[in-house]
Amino acid sequence: MDIALVILPDFLLIVIGLVLARLFGYQRGFWEGLEKLVYYVLFPALLFRSLATGNLDFATAAPMIAVALSFTAAGMLLSALARPLFKPDAKTAAACFQCGFRFNTYIALAVAASLYGKDGVALLAVVVGAMIPLANFGAVAALARHGGHNFWLELAKNPLVVSTLAGFAWNLAGLPMPGAADHTLQLLAQTALPAGLLSVGAALRIEAGHGPWPAHAWWLTVKLAALPLVAWGLAHALGLTGMPVALLILTAALPTASSAYVLAVRMVGDGRAVATQITVGTLVSMLTIPFWISLLAG
Repeated sequence: MDIALVILPDFLLIVIGLVLARLFGYQRGFWEGLEKLVYYVLFPALLFRSLATGNLDFATAAPMIAVALSFTAAGMLLSALARPLFKPDAKTAAACFQCGFRFNTYIALAVAASLYGKDGVALLAVVVGAMIPLANFGAVAALARHGGHNFWLELAKNPLVVSTLAGFAWNLAGLPMPGAADHTLQLLAQTALPAGLLSVGAALRIEAGHGPWPAHAWWLTVKLAALPLVAWGLAHALGLTGMPVALLILTAALPTASSAYVLAVRMVGDGRAVATQITVGTLVSMLTIPFWISLLAG
């Protein structure tokens, strides 16, 4: 219960975004502009600054990264099983494959900040920084194969991958961050999480009739139930305790990234099935995230 109350404001921002989009006169173009601003500017600024200027404790982060990459790979394997098991059409399978392992980083960092403050955000930024290239690699590969796009070009244009790799490179090179640039990035980063959560809420919608419901149930179960258990088992096997375990379970239990819809629309032309996955997963995760953290990391 305590964990649920701590992270409640983060989920209330999602609900506020949903209400604003439904009850007030904000046109869809406004929210699409906000989503693009967060995806292409604000969130890359947050990731780059966190990684470029942070004290990257790889000794602590290394086992966490190993667990995170492992449960992401497990999510890919489990997600791929939906096609032979439930036989969704090729477009739906390609679009929704990513729903079993991609994660909403806005929610991750917001909840980490609520639970553990700056230390939690700094440590989680390193972990998700390592996960983002792998998750996007898997998503883009499936979509590019179906939609006929150039895989490497699509990966090179992904702002989350670019900002993550640039942040790691800047830090490892020991480059100083000029004061004016750091302050500008800080201002952009401060707006990333609240704007991102509002845009997540505004984008929530159910698109019926796209893909067999057992396949949708499978992808949701993989993302919201199977991966937290896999993460806990791997963390326990490596002897991790405390905040690292809680952050890993949080990351594994996250709903699908809202950018998965943008990617699906851009690469296969239809993201309606992904929109349903994001919407249902985000709403259900408001209950499952505090449940898993309390049960497995409490």
